[in-house]
Amino acid sequence: MSDSFAFGVIGGSGLYAMEGLANIQHHELDTPFGKPSSPIVTGELAGVKVAFLARHGIGHFITPTEVNYRANVYAMKAIGVTRLVSISACGSLREDYAPGHIVIPDQIFDFTRDRKRSFFGEGMVAHISVADPFCPELSKQVLEASRSTQAVVHSAGTLITIEGPRFSTKAESETYRAWGMSIIGMTAAPEAFLAREAELCYATMAHVTDYDVWHTSESPVTVEMVIQTLHKNTSIAQQALVRLAKTLGESKTCDCENALASALITNPTIVPADTRKNLSLLVDKYLEP
Repeated sequence: MSDSFAFGVIGGSGLYAMEGLANIQHHELDTPFGKPSSPIVTGELAGVKVAFLARHGIGHFITPTEVNYRANVYAMKAIGVTRLVSISACGSLREDYAPGHIVIPDQIFDFTRDRKRSFFGEGMVAHISVADPFCPELSKQVLEASRSTQAVVHSAGTLITIEGPRFSTKAESETYRAWGMSIIGMTAAPEAFLAREAELCYATMAHVTDYDVWHTSESPVTVEMVIQTLHKNTSIAQQALVRLAKTLGESKTCDCENALASALITNPTIVPADTRKNLSLLVDKYLEP
């Protein structure tokens, strides 16, 4: 199945019920890397096609480590998505990034340990460039769409991704602050890196839900705290996505769609047939039939 979508969204299932989403369809997909976290919901928003996927499954039963990031990103590419927006909760590691604010980060620090980080391997190697892990063009457009909601929005910051599912200790939180991290979450890595391997534009709309555990005058983060703030911010995310649908143009000036052009290093003649088949969606345009 292939189609033309303005963008795809990986985030909470609450976004599927947004007002104005028409012609809704549910798609059960499978991929060479397993099944995605949930069916992909497609529809029309402000007259353009969009796709949604619940990162943690419908009902939120998949931990950050258990998320099949490869299947999620592959499935989005397989249906025709070329731009991918992540909606996620995060903790703040800075006084000025307060709960309720939105951050459009420009850097990631991957502090996870137990995740599949690449589509490649098993006989085919690619060294992808991720010096700037977020698409600058899409990030700018998500920033402008977020600011149209009148929310307080920050245009940059480094997002450190921890393994989870537990929250940080105070010692860990203070260490991340000393390292210069801005916000903390559990899902940006390897999602952003896989999106680059899949040659998708990728940006994150991070919703600050708490001050992690470092802030001495604030209560340590709890699930209840995160859910309360996310519920408040769901309407903000919905408004921003409607605005993005109305303003996102078809043309691109970034080079995300050519990310693999200088990354593939394996001699194509020695790539195992099964590996070549599994990666065909990603690499066929660079390899001889």
